Amino acid sequence: MLCAENLTKIYRSGEEEVAVFEDLNFEIRQGEFIAIVGESGAGKTTLLHLLAALDTPTRGEVYFFRERISGFSASERAAYRNGKIGFVWQMHYLLAEFSALENVMMPSLIAGGDFHSARSRAAELLAEAGVAHAADRQVGELSGGEQQRVALARALINQPLLLLADEPTGNLDARSAERVSALVEKFHREHGLTSVLATHNLELARRANRALRLANGRLTDAAIPEVH
Repeated sequence: MLCAENLTKIYRSGEEEVAVFEDLNFEIRQGEFIAIVGESGAGKTTLLHLLAALDTPTRGEVYFFRERISGFSASERAAYRNGKIGFVWQMHYLLAEFSALENVMMPSLIAGGDFHSARSRAAELLAEAGVAHAADRQVGELSGGEQQRVALARALINQPLLLLADEPTGNLDARSAERVSALVEKFHREHGLTSVLATHNLELARRANRALRLANGRLTDAAIPEVH
């Protein structure tokens, strides 16, 4: 599904250059559940942004089903982000003045979807996420764990092929993190997703079928230790 060739990201500040990573080469097969682990500042978020076409590489290329993302027009990049990808952030970025149901519906309506179909689909996803009780409540009234489950439901409203998640349990207590981790795995399996998650949460990383470590500008296979 995704292939990176010599993927490089360098930030420039005045005359100074900071290489986040250089010449990354990897493939992500359709249906895989991949955890990307590494220290803060290693470049995990930057890598996800490049896969999502939210940023552009300094050098190298990302291919989506063998199509160069850099070759997409502005409208094609928008369609890729809104139609092919579901993105979950560490901060949920829900709209506080809207209900949980309205938040989940929003990407579908932006994409031109039918209101009643979007509403029905959003209600189904909230039920799958275990937050059907919160459908008509403003998201500011919900707990952090509930908000993140609503955000996961929102990520799937347009039936994406690819789920990208950046520290989805990073702001949650242990119990809420466990529920969100289980939900990510459930959604991955039941919705036939390809999932790539950046995480510090070893419990979440162990749910993946492959783990990669990003450190010192290199991406390598990683073994996630068991906790006893």
